[in-house]
Amino acid sequence: MNNGPFPSELEPAGAPATASPAARLQGVRGRIAAAAARAGRDPASVELLAVSKTFEAAAVRALAAAGQRAFGENYLQEALVKQAALAELALEWHFIGPIQSNKTRPIAENFSWVHSVDRLKIAERLSAQRPPGLPPLNVCVEVNVSGEASKGGASAEALPGLVEAVAQLPGLRLRGMMTIPAPTSDPDAQRAAFRRLRELFDGLRERHALDTLSMGMSADLEAAILEGATIVRVGTALFGERKYPR
Repeated sequence: MNNGPFPSELEPAGAPATASPAARLQGVRGRIAAAAARAGRDPASVELLAVSKTFEAAAVRALAAAGQRAFGENYLQEALVKQAALAELALEWHFIGPIQSNKTRPIAENFSWVHSVDRLKIAERLSAQRPPGLPPLNVCVEVNVSGEASKGGASAEALPGLVEAVAQLPGLRLRGMMTIPAPTSDPDAQRAAFRRLRELFDGLRERHALDTLSMGMSADLEAAILEGATIVRVGTALFGERKYPR
């Protein structure tokens, strides 16, 4: 893995706002391939997760028609509506938002992945509520690498114990870790935050057969890939700017 200076040619770029879904997808895949090449990695080792929160089912359908299969959602009720509208498509749904205890059952029943497990109680509920007819639910433990009080995620100190406990739960398959570091436009700071998660991951991966680092978004996916990301969660570069209700 190349840990040298952040190359200027990997700074965020992409298709213009008026571009088609296919052009946007091609642009993001191009960024992933360029960053992977710089890191000496196979581009196929980095999965693109399209973050479709706040966008309607039609936008998901259009991106799926261009070849995207995995979609990430933050808001449960919104996600369930989209899943029902797109039920005929072979899509893979990832839950990536904060999880309330009273929402674990529908999450366990309707998603293939959960990236935001940050406490044992949530993992235990997901485990108990995963329907026996479905494959184990793939989960990542969320880690708060920047120590921000406003964000969820386990601390680095609590991580080994949480990973050990989650790995023992039936109905779940512990895959790795996820983080959302403090936003910054400084490439070195971006890489430093992702490097912290990778180092934690490396310290636990052999004991628990971990294979997934979910990190990096539209503005910093290059830095994440250079530090070992295996899933990048991209929304804005694929769907455009979000419009939240006032």
